Amino acid sequence: MSNKNQRCPWCIGDDAYIAYHDNEWGVPCHDERTLFEFIVLEGAQPGLAWITVLKKRENYRKALHNFDAARIARYGDADVARLLADTGIIRNRLKIAATIANARATCTLHEAGHTLDTLLWQCVDGHPIINRWQRMDEVPAYTPAAIALSKELKRLGFRFVGPTIVYSLMQAVGLVNDHLVSCPRHAALTA
Repeated sequence: MSNKNQRCPWCIGDDAYIAYHDNEWGVPCHDERTLFEFIVLEGAQPGLAWITVLKKRENYRKALHNFDAARIARYGDADVARLLADTGIIRNRLKIAATIANARATCTLHEAGHTLDTLLWQCVDGHPIINRWQRMDEVPAYTPAAIALSKELKRLGFRFVGPTIVYSLMQAVGLVNDHLVSCPRHAALTA
């Protein structure tokens, strides 16, 4: 690729990263299960490189019943013990507790007749924010929209949803297009 058509530099060097960058990151998502999956995965990432979480994603799918929020919401002490013993996922008690709390908050949201899709997409008025970053150091860690969404998620009982985590979620599920303008995915997702 020429400089004009280079992928975002954060994904270079690992095939899993490149596949994620090229096929998922920044693609607008409206699927409830996938949105919940990214809430869990983004909440598992603090203190770690995203590639660590990404490489454990299939293990998370197995351990968490394919991110079935209704099933995870019913997890008890035996499930927590099972997850803490599972070397295929990040075995952090607080992150596991947050996963269960987030499943319960998702179910409460659904029981009230709402969806994650509506909740997340309303923070960008239903349309992705298209940024035009030239360099990675221009990309913010969070934005006012991420702060507002973080507060709303916390109000609804979600955990591990600070503004930086929420902004990463927004990037992952396409609420914002933060591909650099030199990256072919920027134009592909803007069209």
